[in-house]
Amino acid sequence: MYTRMVVAVDGSETSGKALDEAIKLAREMSSIILLLHVCEEMPIMWEPDGMNMILMQNSLKAVSDAGKELLEKHRRQLAAQGITVETKLVETYGGRIGSVIAEEAQKWNADLLVVGTHGRKGIAHLLMGSVAEGVTRSASMPVLLVRR
Repeated sequence: MYTRMVVAVDGSETSGKALDEAIKLAREMSSIILLLHVCEEMPIMWEPDGMNMILMQNSLKAVSDAGKELLEKHRRQLAAQGITVETKLVETYGGRIGSVIAEEAQKWNADLLVVGTHGRKGIAHLLMGSVAEGVTRSASMPVLLVRR
């Protein structure tokens, strides 16, 4: 029985499908859900001439604010269905989103981690990477991958 589930959400159709599956399980098992959103931030940007870096504070705030809005939207959705829900926003640098998701789930003592996956293969997978793959490699608890 899964009583503590973490669901990684990013606003995509795929993460929406993962959330739908987690909701079904939560209803059946009276589980608590932690909605987790990880913001991957790029604190600098190169100027066109390539010689100077520009801090992107306004962009960082916009990314964080959008994540907070997404979490609040989903929190209200789950609460309206009678599901106990918590939210957490994590900001990270350096493209380790999958391992950050797994680490946060472990800190929260999750017994299931639910993540959407696009199922990319070949060049698309090579170029874009896979958060879901990073999660499965790093997680210490069972992972439910939900395909689009």
